[in-house]
Amino acid sequence: MPDIIQLLSDHIANQIAAGEVIQRPASAVKELLENAIDAGATEVQLVLKDAGKELVQVIDNGSGMSPTDARMSFERHATSKIRDINDLFSIRTMGFRGEALASIAAVAQVEMKTRKQESETGSHLVIEATEVKKQEPCAAPQGTNIMVKNLFFNVPARRHFLKSNTTEYRHIVDEFTRVALAHPQVAFRLWHNGVEQYHLEAGNLKTRIKGLLGNAYEKNLVPVEEKTEFLNISGFIGKPEAATRTRGMQFFFINNRFIRSAYLHHALVQAYEGLIEKEAFPFYVLFLEIDPARVDVNVHPTKQEVKFEDDRLMYAYLNAAVKHALAKYNIAPSLDFTLSPEIQQLSSVQMPVTQDSRQETEKGYLFNTFTQKNQAHLAVKKDSLREWKELYKIADDIAEQQTQADSANMVTAPSLHKEPETVNAKGIISIQGSMLVTTVKSGLMLIHIRRAQERIWYERLLAEWNNGSTPSQQLLFPLSYETSAQDALLLTETLADLSRIGFDISPFGQNTFVVQGVPTELPAGEEKHVLDEVIEQLKHEAPDAVAKRAETLLANMARRLSRNMGGLQYQEGQQALIDELFACSQPEYAPDGRKVFTLVKKEDLEGMLG
Repeated sequence: MPDIIQLLSDHIANQIAAGEVIQRPASAVKELLENAIDAGATEVQLVLKDAGKELVQVIDNGSGMSPTDARMSFERHATSKIRDINDLFSIRTMGFRGEALASIAAVAQVEMKTRKQESETGSHLVIEATEVKKQEPCAAPQGTNIMVKNLFFNVPARRHFLKSNTTEYRHIVDEFTRVALAHPQVAFRLWHNGVEQYHLEAGNLKTRIKGLLGNAYEKNLVPVEEKTEFLNISGFIGKPEAATRTRGMQFFFINNRFIRSAYLHHALVQAYEGLIEKEAFPFYVLFLEIDPARVDVNVHPTKQEVKFEDDRLMYAYLNAAVKHALAKYNIAPSLDFTLSPEIQQLSSVQMPVTQDSRQETEKGYLFNTFTQKNQAHLAVKKDSLREWKELYKIADDIAEQQTQADSANMVTAPSLHKEPETVNAKGIISIQGSMLVTTVKSGLMLIHIRRAQERIWYERLLAEWNNGSTPSQQLLFPLSYETSAQDALLLTETLADLSRIGFDISPFGQNTFVVQGVPTELPAGEEKHVLDEVIEQLKHEAPDAVAKRAETLLANMARRLSRNMGGLQYQEGQQALIDELFACSQPEYAPDGRKVFTLVKKEDLEGMLG
């Protein structure tokens, strides 16, 4: 039997390697922009055509390359940054592995002109699918001008899976924003299909944030500046009132390199505890300077994930730095930043009031000023309440464990409301304002109030949508809604659908919209919250979910409106909620597929009591 294992050709191997580094046009943009920064450029221009699918061009005034270096730069693992293994652990440049240009050249048609300052002529290089088609002297300004044409022209399967131009352009803007934020001392310009989208002058971080993200962020910036022997932290965080329900405006840079870290994000958000809602995301652009030997940036092809020598110490310093910055502006209790490396000392820091305690106070629960020993006479009442809480927990666990598969089976599953249980109107009990319990023929029915309200509102809005008669009210004073460039693209995509549910929104300058009308049911002050949630939903929308976008919008609206329903402290309101719920076509499930109610049979109750 002949041998079957063979070495791959260089052409195939390069395409496989390219798939790890270059997934979409935004990947090429990132690599080329970082190359320009590493070359010492002070001015960088990015030119795009068809969201980078047809053309990605980066022009810089950096150091340029000699003809030999220009040719070598397209070879795999050819780099000017590393000479021995120790260099890998002290790297401060953006690129260092020598894979970017080789990967791009494997899947695109590349043309480059480059010249060093001391050279009289430059070098013109044309490469197609790793094959050098031409290299000759040329006239060129100092720096490098590289054009990447027809990305994935020789990998049809990869090109077929690229998304729409709007989506791909949004990913490019994401990468452009990160590089531009990391280097405010460099001037950047971006053109797309012949139209200039960004013109960013060199300056400081504050002006760069304003230029990239909009004027709305400038007034809500809180500076962060802390220096220790282990770590230096600088940048800006947002005031609590500027927190939004959309992700994307959170940026960590380690030694000027953008990274993603859920661990560090948790440290920062924990510093806002008690100051923002649980589902809100604070804005931040933070730079963490650390000895390169203490962090490994070579753990992922995109270099956006890193490993720290001491994760817990990073967490502690970042958390304390954010609290300190907030305290300086009387936003949170002050904290002495004189930290010992012993993290355990941080546990003694008094934390701000938690969100849970705020919610309890807002609901009007009595604040308990009794000492523990003076509460002995409440023991019996506590035991009774504990039993009810246990019953509530059982119902909530059942509801939370219900997956989306339940929603898919709604049509075929036995429908409880088709054989209605008789609800005892006089026996409705509210548990902590979250659950209604009432007796039915077979035992107890537990109803999740918020989900019931969402179902009711969803079916009302859906009926209006289908009838084409969604009522809208014009605002006496139109609202200005400013967002990031990425979010503006998403919102523009869905303006027609928003109009059908009662919003009157139109573009009003770069990354700004004017809201002139809103759905009549929407309470005042909720307009921006709804738009934030719509954008957040669109960010995580599945590729095949465009057809269901209307349902998603209606579900978001229903969720927001359900938070403003009142009257449930009275039995009449509770009964009305139950009546409306069982008048719905699908009362068993909330719009997102979670169960609204469940039945606890009498036999099960008896079993609980032994």
